[in-house]
Amino acid sequence: MSWSIGPRDALVIVDVQNDFCPGGTLAVADGDAVVPLANALARRFPIVAATQDWHPAGHASFASTHGAEPFGTIELDYGTQVLWPDHCVQGSPGAEFHSDLDLDRVQCVLRKGWNPAVDSYSGFREADRATSTGLEGYLTERGAERVFLCGLALDFCVAWTAIDARAAGFDVVVVEDACRAIDLGGSLEGALAEFDERGIARCRMADLS
Repeated sequence: MSWSIGPRDALVIVDVQNDFCPGGTLAVADGDAVVPLANALARRFPIVAATQDWHPAGHASFASTHGAEPFGTIELDYGTQVLWPDHCVQGSPGAEFHSDLDLDRVQCVLRKGWNPAVDSYSGFREADRATSTGLEGYLTERGAERVFLCGLALDFCVAWTAIDARAAGFDVVVVEDACRAIDLGGSLEGALAEFDERGIARCRMADLS
């Protein structure tokens, strides 16, 4: 299927940051491979936003905060939370965007996960599922009707952002080859199944015109 990019289409680049790329504290395998693809996509869209994980030290989602091992889970006030290695700490080199990511076309940077008690995978809503980040309002004000997504990681922050974009009423397309996944305990398969269930489309770079 071919997808034509139009004036009501927005691109959201999700969390292309040093800590999610090789050498980072929560590196996604081959994560830096999305950088040139994100750059190429940004040059083609009239509306471009980017999300940035921005955690304070001692964040509730960090395993070290609880004296626990990474990748286990705990129950917080808003539900089950995966415990991650410390990552994307505010002001740290790991929180910075990848140095090769071209930010010139990015018109809005949305920082998320800054609440020390609440994680935020999605660019639209925090993990308590009640607190809005403001991204929906920004895209609506810009006249966006369809949202394309790329970045890291496909089965967590990209997936949650896609699901919330769809819930907000946008048509949503995930550019699969411009994403990479963590695939933790079958999370990738689960994310793809949820895309199908919720009417979230998937494409590849070559499908865009």
